[in-house]
Amino acid sequence: MILGIGNDLVDIRRIERVLERFGERFTHRVFTAGERARADRRLRRADTYAKRYAAKEACAKALGTGFRHGVYWRDIEVVNLPSGKPTLRLHAGARERLEQMLPPGCEAVIELTLSDEYPLAQAIVVIEARPAGSDGR
Repeated sequence: MILGIGNDLVDIRRIERVLERFGERFTHRVFTAGERARADRRLRRADTYAKRYAAKEACAKALGTGFRHGVYWRDIEVVNLPSGKPTLRLHAGARERLEQMLPPGCEAVIELTLSDEYPLAQAIVVIEARPAGSDGR
């Protein structure tokens, strides 16, 4: 059962300007250490930051809170599985909100897709509830 869907579109040029103007003040406020390390290794780091920014926005929408009610930027972390597939790891207020959304006996599955075509970056998040122990089939 789908619990939430979120979508966000970010202009990469806007993130470029924010990085130039605010630098670490911006990246440390919005991104986790792992996200910063991954983006800062990239030649076009603004593209990576923009996709992750969009993912956080899309997730906050899927949670139904936005960045209110105890959900903060760094509570939503974009991580990559060993295969390279991006996914989300939720912490603190975002994790608590997710647990509130889940029906009894279910576990959450979060799907994330990221895309960019300069000057735009997009993320789509789908939060599902599946019976605990289900493999999703």
